[in-house]
Amino acid sequence: MKSSVVLLLVALVGLGHPAPAFAYLKFGFRLADRTIDVRWPAGPIRYFVNDRDIPGVSAGDFRSAITRAAATWQAVPGTSLAFEDQGMTAAPPGGLDGRNTLGFLDRPDLDRVLGATSLLLDSATGALVEADVFLNTRFQWSVSPQGAAGFVDVESIVLHELGHLIGLGHSAIGETERTASGGRRVLGSGAVMFPIALTPGATSDRVLQADDIAAVTDLYGVDPARASTGSIRGRVVKNGRGVFGAHVVAFNPVTGTLIGGFTLSADGEFVLAGLQAGPHVVRVEPLDDADVESFLSGEVDVDFGVAYAPRLVVAPRGGSSAAIEIPVDPK
Repeated sequence: MKSSVVLLLVALVGLGHPAPAFAYLKFGFRLADRTIDVRWPAGPIRYFVNDRDIPGVSAGDFRSAITRAAATWQAVPGTSLAFEDQGMTAAPPGGLDGRNTLGFLDRPDLDRVLGATSLLLDSATGALVEADVFLNTRFQWSVSPQGAAGFVDVESIVLHELGHLIGLGHSAIGETERTASGGRRVLGSGAVMFPIALTPGATSDRVLQADDIAAVTDLYGVDPARASTGSIRGRVVKNGRGVFGAHVVAFNPVTGTLIGGFTLSADGEFVLAGLQAGPHVVRVEPLDDADVESFLSGEVDVDFGVAYAPRLVVAPRGGSSAAIEIPVDPK
């Protein structure tokens, strides 16, 4: 099969409308009758850092924040993920030059977008070829260890964007509300990969949460890690037909963690992987408190009420549950 290159773009926003993103918990590329995970081939992910200084953040400060964020992803136990800093470059991000570059860009046209990641992938294999990350200089940035009121935390946003760089999409583990301006305010976030950033000055998104860890373990987990976790699979139906774009969440009553995913086919099928082995409460909800294009492209069904699996569902160690079916009712 002839290879070609496909470009994806995902963006993280502040208190506003999210930009469109072709994303979910992890990126998938449809090839014939199957979906291929988008990921990097084996070996370290090599990147360059643009040498531009901005007010309050030197290029060296930015590079150090990237190093810390990369180390956070690398530290997830049982994964093969590794980054390698290749040094500074005068080339800005987004040049399609065969190199992964992170840097600042002036993008006043994207006045609500804090940062974005572009991905180039081989359409025959799903392997990532190049990725570039930019942070928008329209915003004020800080690398202060404790954060700075009114300034966006560089390390937090870089951690989110590196999640996209490795192949993860947006998580819906979070709650928002509409603001008077028509944007959204984050009431609570349960994942670094939630698509709307916390209030400027916050630094809590420097730490990965259970949903992020499950996602990267699913994508880059080595055999021992996969053998110690489990998955839950099933189908969401309404009036006997599959529901596309339902948000499915597994709650572990022992640890209190939430792991989410989506139904990603017209049949309403879902798989929640990277779960700690044991029983879970499985909840299905519509994406009706968020802008659905932040998570999925296509005709997402939000016309149904919250529903639960009728009983606890066990994620078996090193395997998958039997398929479950969760019916939902129209609103």
